[in-house]
Amino acid sequence: MSDNENATHEVEQEEPLTAEVSADETPEQDEGEHVQLLEDARAKVDEHWNLYLRTQAELENLRRRAERDVQNAHKFGLEKFINELLPVIDSMEMGMAAANAEDETVKPLLEGMELTLKMFQSVLEKMGVSVVNPENEVFNPDFHQAMSMQETADVEPNTVLAVMQKGYVLNERLVRPAMVVVSKAPTE
Repeated sequence: MSDNENATHEVEQEEPLTAEVSADETPEQDEGEHVQLLEDARAKVDEHWNLYLRTQAELENLRRRAERDVQNAHKFGLEKFINELLPVIDSMEMGMAAANAEDETVKPLLEGMELTLKMFQSVLEKMGVSVVNPENEVFNPDFHQAMSMQETADVEPNTVLAVMQKGYVLNERLVRPAMVVVSKAPTE
């Protein structure tokens, strides 16, 4: 016999390897353990999958919130600056109202103030600021602040009779409410 034949003959003579089963373990118990291990692994996979999905949802919510915060910062970042400018506009309007338009020496100054005020208001409009001037409109507590009430039969109750100070809105958000005098029904 050659060496190859001897090797083949030896392999054929070897007994196949078998797992030793102790007297306490039966194949059914071994299968039960495998099933339990498989169920445990599936439970762990499900747990990790749910954790992954929650994390993804949380990240998406965080991204949306960050986008919204950035948009609000762009939209309303000028709010403090605009609040500082509003008294300047008020002063210019009061100065123009107090000026005597009949006086020829004041007329050029008054025209210059009017042009400056229009330019100022134009810039504010470009920034998203709009004026709340509710004279003869129905009182709206969301945009108006009642300074006093006046009895009158000339207009419907709860109508704005006079505007003491204009209000301003920045991109649909109230910056300053309009200070108004509101009508009420006369007492009889």
